[in-house]
Amino acid sequence: MSIQPYLFFDGRCEEALSFYGRTVGAKVEAILRWKDGPQGSCPEGMEAPPPDKVMHAAVRVGDTMMLASDGRCQGQPKFEGFALSLTAADEAEAERLFNALSDGGQVQMPLGKTFFSPAFGMVADRFGVSWMVYVAH
Repeated sequence: MSIQPYLFFDGRCEEALSFYGRTVGAKVEAILRWKDGPQGSCPEGMEAPPPDKVMHAAVRVGDTMMLASDGRCQGQPKFEGFALSLTAADEAEAERLFNALSDGGQVQMPLGKTFFSPAFGMVADRFGVSWMVYVAH
């Protein structure tokens, strides 16, 4: 059994996947657009998103598979009540990852030494996704 995060970017999925490719080395393994689905594949009661928007994407970040979509394309993604935890190999990598995710985002806790890690910080990236970057002891 495994748990995979599924993030809904509300119309900014492709932009997010490109950003995560540059910042955390995310690799898109599969992408399905609304135009690729059969006629009428949109759930009843939901307005069909633009055909080029992402219906479903599978993205690998290190050893983890993350899933993503444009969702309903209403332009108001809400990422609340969770954070993605990103383990860096060392302090230099933690700093690089933290700085990259911070670009256009909001630092919630600056990267620094804590009692449990030589480098730990929290940031909400430009899409509003919260990340905890740290080096394990």
